[in-house]
Amino acid sequence: MTNPEEKQAILYYLSDKKYHVHRHVLVQLFALIYAADIFCAVPGQLHFSTDLLIGFLGMYLILNMTIYPNAYVLVPRYLEKGKRLKYILSVIVLIVLCVLIMLVIYSIVEKTRLDFLLSQPGNMWLMLLTSALTFALQIVAVSAFFSFKKWLEDNQRAEELKAATLATELMFLKSQINPHFLFNMLNNANILIDENPRMSSQILIKLDDLLRYQMTDSTRDQVDLSADIGFLRDFLDLEKTRRDEFEYMISERGDINHVQVAPLLFIPFVENAIKHNHNDGGVSYVHLSFAVRNNNLEFICENSISQDQAEKR
Repeated sequence: MTNPEEKQAILYYLSDKKYHVHRHVLVQLFALIYAADIFCAVPGQLHFSTDLLIGFLGMYLILNMTIYPNAYVLVPRYLEKGKRLKYILSVIVLIVLCVLIMLVIYSIVEKTRLDFLLSQPGNMWLMLLTSALTFALQIVAVSAFFSFKKWLEDNQRAEELKAATLATELMFLKSQINPHFLFNMLNNANILIDENPRMSSQILIKLDDLLRYQMTDSTRDQVDLSADIGFLRDFLDLEKTRRDEFEYMISERGDINHVQVAPLLFIPFVENAIKHNHNDGGVSYVHLSFAVRNNNLEFICENSISQDQAEKR
């Protein structure tokens, strides 16, 4: 049995444009080998003549007719656009043309056999029906392959679009720290330089850590959850310095040390909770909870605004 990697490699070979020429070479080799059978009318013996060469070229032409006009004209023009009746009628015309070419080949290469078949209408119709069915099966196989190839390409484009959308969303998340917050922190530090130099220094240190994390670690695809929680803690500490009645709590349950997440994944939720948590009746707060259970991460963000208050706003 083929493993998933081998299946992926096969699908990649069938669909990737890089192997476009390879696939055509294989098809042509198959067509040449298939048509060359005409030189082996007698088992174990090879016969060459002008008539057989014409027959060889004719069979080679028929096989290509069941592949290329179908793959590059009929399938994209009719089948992929849902015009099934037109596709079926076009395929019937193509099969009739192939049968006519085959009869011409018989008239050149095997005239005696053709005369015999013409004298036996039943055998003649059976031969025509068998040949038409063979050509139809070849056309169906080609149509199935190209439909499957298009399905692979559509799926690949969908996956690429999904990945690009996710990357865009993550980049958007990474840029979500409100610039006004940063300016306010710098202004607070400037004001406190004379009144409380120690507090001013702490603000600048935390702001430095916060910006360093945003500028460096946030460029990675994955970071430790503990590092992202540390970033949130610095962010909330800075928020606390500029508001007199604000508290926060971060709870951690489970083994968070081995969990990887996208950087700055939680900051939009925390900023939104802070923005809408001004409580006129007392201290405003934000509570964050991180719980790791059965390889799943649960994140809860709560603020001091009740559901009733939120609905009134």
